[in-house]
Amino acid sequence: MSAVGIKTNIENIGLKDVGVITDRDKILVNDYYQTNIPGYYAIGDVTPGPALAHVASAEGITCVEKIAGLHTEAIDYGNIPGCTYASPEIASVGMTEDQAKAAGYELKIGKFPFSASGKAKAAGTPDGFVKVIFDATYGEWLGCHMIGAGVTDMIAEAVLGRKLETTGHEVLKTIHPHPTMSEAVMEAVADAYDEVIHL
Repeated sequence: MSAVGIKTNIENIGLKDVGVITDRDKILVNDYYQTNIPGYYAIGDVTPGPALAHVASAEGITCVEKIAGLHTEAIDYGNIPGCTYASPEIASVGMTEDQAKAAGYELKIGKFPFSASGKAKAAGTPDGFVKVIFDATYGEWLGCHMIGAGVTDMIAEAVLGRKLETTGHEVLKTIHPHPTMSEAVMEAVADAYDEVIHL
């Protein structure tokens, strides 16, 4: 088995000539993608950070808004969705259970298998699950991990919830349509808070 990685190519494009600072194969930038040389910016795979198309797009928008003098927030790289377009799909955002434990959080963890989902069974895709990780003290949504059909679409709920600092209780009180694959997110949260009734 072999793996293919991403290696940037910033050689012979004049960076050294103008004095742009690099580290190995990456161009170093600030939170708004400006290099150490005024007027020179870089985004995407040539900068440190996840080499993902949706990250590069967000970086480009943030960079241009800053150049235009608009108020813009720096990107929170701790809330970037990771998506693997395989069969089954894999999607995640935030901390893993091990990372959250290592950070000292007391956790509430919930998991909902797609085998318990009427929609997943009807669609013939009952493999996989949704796992959620919350801080037990304040209800902060620390992480979400999914494996199954359509999860690269579903992860956006967790990304938005984390951005808005949604708690597990707020997710539980948000009515999710039935039957859908996405209701597995709410069901996993219900499991974390010992309120699951569909397992």
